Amino acid sequence: MKLLLTSGGVTNPSIQSALVQLLGKPIAECRALCVPTAQWGHPMCGPTSVRGFVAAKPEPDWQYLSGLGWASLGVLELTALPTIGAERWVPWVREADVLLVDGGDATYLCHWMRESGLVDLLPSLPDTVWVGVSAGSMVMTPRIGDYFVEWPSAPDDRTLGVVDFSIFPHLNAFPTNTPADAKRWAAEIGVPAYAIDEQTAIKVVDGSVEVISEGEWTKFES
Repeated sequence: MKLLLTSGGVTNPSIQSALVQLLGKPIAECRALCVPTAQWGHPMCGPTSVRGFVAAKPEPDWQYLSGLGWASLGVLELTALPTIGAERWVPWVREADVLLVDGGDATYLCHWMRESGLVDLLPSLPDTVWVGVSAGSMVMTPRIGDYFVEWPSAPDDRTLGVVDFSIFPHLNAFPTNTPADAKRWAAEIGVPAYAIDEQTAIKVVDGSVEVISEGEWTKFES
């Protein structure tokens, strides 16, 4: 897949331009599927926040993901997929231009990507764009660090490893997400890593990595 890994979504013109380039056509002509699954694994999320994401409410932040003006907007809830059969849901995914994968807990999302079979489908979707926010981006990395694990049933902090670097999101957005916090996190993560703020995204196409930013970011070598 083509990846646009963000902390806060498509928050500025530079990130939006990168998204349109990945899509190959205007946002208004693209079919999107929302994936809210990661929210269920995080104690700060729940029915209200899931509804806000799916309904593309203008605040606080869903205007930057589901509220961009897609041609169509549907919901792909991964926890439901194992019970309905791939013959139903695989065509939904193949027909979409983009998957909008919201934040929450990345280990919970990772679990359900595997259980649902979505992770096995990804290699056959070279033209589909994956836009992640927070956990929706972190799930593609090898590890997220114990710092970000909120799901009590997570066996460890490992995630899918689709890319070879880790992500520290929401840089300077919270009192516990300072550059010093990111540096301590990176020292224990064991792989190259990026700390990114809400105005930054990482574009990955065919293994090529490009940082798109109108804000602040740092790269840590392993």
